[in-house]
Amino acid sequence: MRHQTKKHTLGKAQDQRKALLRSLATELFVHGEITTTLTRAKALKPYAEKVISLAKKGDLNSIRNAAKYIYNKETGKYMDMTSGEVFDEPSKDKKLTSQTVLRKLFVIIGKKYTDKNGGYTRIYHLPPRRGDAAEMALIQLV
Repeated sequence: MRHQTKKHTLGKAQDQRKALLRSLATELFVHGEITTTLTRAKALKPYAEKVISLAKKGDLNSIRNAAKYIYNKETGKYMDMTSGEVFDEPSKDKKLTSQTVLRKLFVIIGKKYTDKNGGYTRIYHLPPRRGDAAEMALIQLV
């Protein structure tokens, strides 16, 4: 029997489900909010909050563990690692590095939630999708 093994399978095999949640979490951290189906949003919520809890720790082991849960792609912006300021173009007077999702997660998002214990994401219900009437939701970082 499958007692206490509740998980959102999303009708996919394990490797496909992991890839889906990984890409959804990556886009959530890049944009701050995403629109998806309600079941995917409910499956993403504990996944994303686990990664944010790793970002709050901020040590090297947490960075390596968080890299397992999100794709470390570049966002196309530049950031100052000390202050966390984000710039659209590199400047010559400041030393800027290209912003990746992991850097944004640990420098900006992790510092934002240092005083908060859980509840980093919020789900809003949206009207059904026009094509197939699937329940839609907006999941965003609080």
